[in-house]
Amino acid sequence: MKKNDETTTFASPITEESDTRKGFNAAFVPPSIDTTTPEKSNYFHTTIAPDVPKDQPFRLGVDEAGRGPVLGPMVYAVAYCPVDFDLTHFGFADSKTLTSVKRSQLLQDICNTEDELGRHVGWSVQSISAQELAAGMLRLHNKYNLNSQAHDTTMDLIQKVYDSGVRVTEIYVDTVGPPDTYQQKLQARFPQAKVKVTKKADSLFPIVSLASICAKVTRDIQLELVRYLLQTQDWGSGYSADARTTKWLRSSVHPVFGWKGDIVRYSWQTARDILEVASSKTSSPSFVDVDWHEETSAPLNFTIRKPSTKNRSWFGTDFVF
Repeated sequence: MKKNDETTTFASPITEESDTRKGFNAAFVPPSIDTTTPEKSNYFHTTIAPDVPKDQPFRLGVDEAGRGPVLGPMVYAVAYCPVDFDLTHFGFADSKTLTSVKRSQLLQDICNTEDELGRHVGWSVQSISAQELAAGMLRLHNKYNLNSQAHDTTMDLIQKVYDSGVRVTEIYVDTVGPPDTYQQKLQARFPQAKVKVTKKADSLFPIVSLASICAKVTRDIQLELVRYLLQTQDWGSGYSADARTTKWLRSSVHPVFGWKGDIVRYSWQTARDILEVASSKTSSPSFVDVDWHEETSAPLNFTIRKPSTKNRSWFGTDFVF
């Protein structure tokens, strides 16, 4: 992962001109992208506003990107700025209502320490891979659902901002689950701040919209980078309802090993159904049946005899149990 706040130019032929379907310039790779193994990594990135005293009051916003798709990571983001810094004239709004070009440009401004936004805004993201999401949800015991993962990740991101010395006095969060319960949970964890959890927070509070842009642009470019590295022409939006996505899932699945690239969430029913169908069509068995002996509560008795040279073999001294 990049350790500084400079943006990079990824050597990709994908540009806004050559790929109008995507609608954003994939040559811009923000510092929140792990370019080494973008499909596998669970990673954290943070950028602290360089010219703002940390002891003044800050407001902080929280949002996420990628909750619904069957492809790609979940990206959680926090953004924070001084309470007296006005974000309204920068054009922030619900990231889903902005064009991808506008979102990308805003994040470039945030990454630029010469820009007014870059001088006053700090932000952090936590990317959780599709593999990690599925592993939590497919646990045999104590399943780790998306809401629990979101709550834990959000609190961890906020805590890291406090740990860096920033005096956060206001926290605004787009709801994950019932807003009242979540707000009480966050308020108890961070009593030093006023916490507000509500639906559509990204359209109500510019600081949440800013966090939403950090999360969505990071996820979009991360997913596009993986698509390019896998040399995949089109996998659609990544949602199960998208015919292009399901077409790609069906055409790319291996009956035993699933999908390459660790980009598919195996816990999603769409992926499970497609893999099951593919496995049933293969001529060789995809699974090995194992017969386990019944568990017994009786103690197992072992007797270790003194080793001798009589049964010594090429592998060493034999022990009789």
